[in-house]
Amino acid sequence: MDGEGGGVCFLNLLNKSLESSWRSSLPPYTQGGNGSIVAENYLLSVEKLIQKSNIRTDSEKENLIVKNCTDGKCVDLFNISVSLTASVSGDIKTVAYKYLQNYLPNNDSERTINSLVVSTAANVTGEMSIVIDFQLQSPRPRDVELICVFWDSNTHAWSDEGCSWEGPFSEGRCVCTHLSSFAILMSKTPLRVPALSLLTTVGLSISIASLIIILAIEMTVWKQVVKTNTLYLRHTAQVNISVCLLVADICFLASSKPDGKESHGQTTVWCRIFAVMMHFCYLAMFFWMLALSTTLLHQAVFLFHKVSKKTYLRFSIFLGYICPLLIVFITFLANNAGAEGSYFSEDTCWLVYAGLLKGSIFTFILPVGIIVFFNIFSMLVVIMKLLEHHKNDDTQTDKEKAAAKTVIRSVVLLTPIFGVTWGFGLAMMILDLTSGPVAYAINYIFIILNAFQGFYILLTTCLLINKNVNKMTQRFDVISDSAVQRLLLVLL
Repeated sequence: MDGEGGGVCFLNLLNKSLESSWRSSLPPYTQGGNGSIVAENYLLSVEKLIQKSNIRTDSEKENLIVKNCTDGKCVDLFNISVSLTASVSGDIKTVAYKYLQNYLPNNDSERTINSLVVSTAANVTGEMSIVIDFQLQSPRPRDVELICVFWDSNTHAWSDEGCSWEGPFSEGRCVCTHLSSFAILMSKTPLRVPALSLLTTVGLSISIASLIIILAIEMTVWKQVVKTNTLYLRHTAQVNISVCLLVADICFLASSKPDGKESHGQTTVWCRIFAVMMHFCYLAMFFWMLALSTTLLHQAVFLFHKVSKKTYLRFSIFLGYICPLLIVFITFLANNAGAEGSYFSEDTCWLVYAGLLKGSIFTFILPVGIIVFFNIFSMLVVIMKLLEHHKNDDTQTDKEKAAAKTVIRSVVLLTPIFGVTWGFGLAMMILDLTSGPVAYAINYIFIILNAFQGFYILLTTCLLINKNVNKMTQRFDVISDSAVQRLLLVLL
């Protein structure tokens, strides 16, 4: 090695052809290790060498780069950059190694190396901070944590003391408070939200039971409460919304992943079927809400003139089922005929998020966002129209207005329940669990809102509406009285 000519020459021992020699030269440090003592000796020797050498020019070999950092910054170290903030006397020298990470012992069975090794040496006084932007060797899967480490020569192992990872939005960035040889480890298993599967199962079970109760109530009180065209629309939409959510919840429950399990136990075919069914049913649920608010807006603008039930039904079926069917069909074909990783994720049996406005999930999020916005707009218009024409004395119009108020109440209650829920769903897909406590909180909020939707609908559109409760009570009283009379006749 020579500094006189302004260059430094290293004997390149990291050639790929010498890999077998590295691995067989000496036994591993500990049982289960996958590297040899030679690799550590090489690393420590190079560290001491660059500390003592008078390096004035950079040296770039095929598998080794040595740089004298200007103003504390080094770039283009095999696509790695280093930035040192400290009070330094003398030069700052950095070395990047190829393949050395494969030879150093790694006895951590839960983590694997995922970057090259970088060493930085300088004469530092006082506090310091070094930022290393690594190029990851393999992509980080969702919810998988990266760990910034340095080589600890005392324990002959990687240590994360004094180093921290900057998180999923700066995936390859490490910040450390000391100088050494650095790298990134990656966990072999993703993080999990505690008790999420249990909460999902309980919530969806309650939701499914609630939706069945809603449909039973509708069948019981239909003739007693459906007195106007507006109420006919409201109850027809509520039945279809409940059916769509019921099917979607069953699919969600069937495809949910048990805590700590690596797979659903579902085949790719079943996972694809569940994703398609949920995509369609959740969209249909929102489009039936759109049908409800659209026809109500039409009535309000045209002063509640009569529209036949058949016209309501045809329009609602087209909007509630045909439109979501077309969206799902086009999305399915556009994503390689429903291919895994393109249309759906086998890990979640749900649509794919691949970045801002990227991925099949936005064929769900965008229509839902537009529907929520339109519902809010239409509700404001209807309310203003009702206030504007409150002096109209037409009895039939008054009935339609009263019915419209009931529909408004349903839409006003359901829109935030559905809209806010999937707002948290989008946030959950953007933030993976490595983002910290916020990501865990969003997961819990989404599951609570989504899993209990059926119960919220039962509470807000059935149990809190006195007319439904009264009619249902009267109906059950009639049934009960008839049963008692039949029993008395038999006994007598």
